[in-house]
Order: sequence, then structure tokens, then C-alpha cells
Amino acid sequence: MDYKLSVTDVADDSVQAAIRAPLVAYNQDKAGTSDYRALVVTLTDLEGKVIGGLWGRTAYSWLFVELLFVPEHLRGRGLGKTLLQQAEQEASKRGCRNAWLDTYEFQARGFYEHLGYRCFGELPDYPPGFSRYFLTKRL
Repeated sequence: MDYKLSVTDVADDSVQAAIRAPLVAYNQDKAGTSDYRALVVTLTDLEGKVIGGLWGRTAYSWLFVELLFVPEHLRGRGLGKTLLQQAEQEASKRGCRNAWLDTYEFQARGFYEHLGYRCFGELPDYPPGFSRYFLTKRL
């Protein structure tokens, strides 16, 4: 079989789909269906504009928190905790037993640990001069 390799910085959705589909099929064959579902909790201003929130997903009985953001002027009011708790509650309703996320050294490791997450991995010098931490929690 002849083939060709190419490198690009263009994120073409059709290319991602062509890579993802056989990988998902393989994973499903080995591990069963993932029951993948997006999980989004939005924080809006009074006009309905999204100004922050939580972006994640549930799959294989796990919640993954990809993004969590509270605008600086609203921090310290418990909104981050509330966003995370709402996502965890919804994940539990979906049958999730655990959650995981990652954060940079200059972000919110202490915040997550205060809410019951524990560090299970570190990627040092990413970005240079800092670490990236991986945390998990039993729901």
C-alpha cells in the first residue's frame, strides 16, 4: 500500500472526523460505548451574554472539565465552586462516579484541591517555567 504523510497547521474538521471515526470504533469494540455527552454550565450577564462558565463532557462514567472561567471582577463570590458543583451534580445524574481536569501552576490547583480534587500527575515545564497539573475526584 502506498501512502503519503503531510504536516499542516490547518484544523480541518473533515480530517479530524476521518481520524476520529476509526479510533472511536476501535475504542468502542474494546471498551464499549462511551455515552459521550457535552456538559456546559454558562455564566451570563443580565443581557444574556455569556461571560464565563464551565465546558466539559461525560464519557465512560467520568466527568472531564475542559474549561472553567469566572471573570476577574466576579471572583471570590463562590461562582467557580457553584459552576463546578452544578457540573458534578449533573455528571452524577448521568451515572458518573469520578471527575478529572487539568490546570496550570499559575491557575487554580489550590481551588480544586479545596473542593476535594487531588493531584495525580504533573507535566513540568509546560508552559516553560511552570507545571501543568492533572487532578481527579470521586463524585
